[in-house]
Amino acid sequence: MLHYLAVFFFVCFVPLLTLLPLLRNESWWVRGLEFPALQIAGLTCVVLLAYPVVFGWQGAWNTAAIGLLSGCSVLQLSRVIRYTPLFPKQIQTARQLRPDDQLSVLVVNVLTPNRTAQPLLDLIRARKPDIVLAVETDDWWQTQLDSIGPEYACRVKQPLDNLYGMSLFSRFELIDPRIAYLVERAVPSIHTGVLLPSGHRVELHCLHPAPPSPTENATSAERDGELLLVAKTLDPQAQPTVVMGDLNDVPWSATLQLFQKVSGLLDPRIGRGLYSTFHAGYAMLRWPLDHVFCSGDFTLVSLDRLDHIGSDHFPILAVLQHTPRAQNLHREPRGRARGGQGWRWLKSPRLAPTKTRFCNTGS
Repeated sequence: MLHYLAVFFFVCFVPLLTLLPLLRNESWWVRGLEFPALQIAGLTCVVLLAYPVVFGWQGAWNTAAIGLLSGCSVLQLSRVIRYTPLFPKQIQTARQLRPDDQLSVLVVNVLTPNRTAQPLLDLIRARKPDIVLAVETDDWWQTQLDSIGPEYACRVKQPLDNLYGMSLFSRFELIDPRIAYLVERAVPSIHTGVLLPSGHRVELHCLHPAPPSPTENATSAERDGELLLVAKTLDPQAQPTVVMGDLNDVPWSATLQLFQKVSGLLDPRIGRGLYSTFHAGYAMLRWPLDHVFCSGDFTLVSLDRLDHIGSDHFPILAVLQHTPRAQNLHREPRGRARGGQGWRWLKSPRLAPTKTRFCNTGS
């Protein structure tokens, strides 16, 4: 009996962890297997090394099993190797720094039940990002964040008590900010123009779609739909663009790979590191869920995962520099023949002006 259990574990269970996500199945338990690619790769490699010790090398069955495990190991490692310094950078590092063309953005999931705001407030005051996007904000968190200072004069607020509240704070002028409910009635997103000190306008899209999970959505359809709906509207060739937020997905997933191809946006993680942001409490079970994507006319000044603030997510801080000539240096992951229709289509979905402050021009 023990022998058969060992065979099942080595030859069936472990390979299935790699092979199931290849299916076009939106069930939460299938899509969830995309998240721990690094952990599954490690497990598969351990099993691959242990198999010859337990069962030997001889025979067609053993050869096939070792080949299967080897293939699964290679597949998993190929998913994550792009997010290491072993792979070429998708976004070039800024060489000549021009502060007026820079945009620093902080993405932080505060975790609604977390009632320790001071570490985040201290972090904001120390790092002084130009844009702060906080998700999972409720009324209590909104009150705490409102104290960060008058330099963040432009604010877009949608606190909710359902884990999908969202608050945006900006040092720079926001142009025509909107809150939209794109797919689900209780899951907002923020869309706005941002005016850099240099006078260039950047289109900013802040997202926090609900994940596929037994407590949220039974499938990934809602999350995938929101991501691809936004991707189809973007035209990064025409306008500097940034999409950021807790996307509840990992960068090597089929959905985010398609998001990049459709939108043409670039990922600063590629060629640099994983910068895993979730789960802050478990070092061995951690993957990157919080993202900053940008158009090819940006270069990267810095990308940092910041210290623990009491949430189950680490904050991530990206400093981008608008560099129009970089468009010719970057190879965009485009997957469509024509550009998007622009973001003004977002005026057509359900808009929520409540609890929202729109900044005045020149504020």
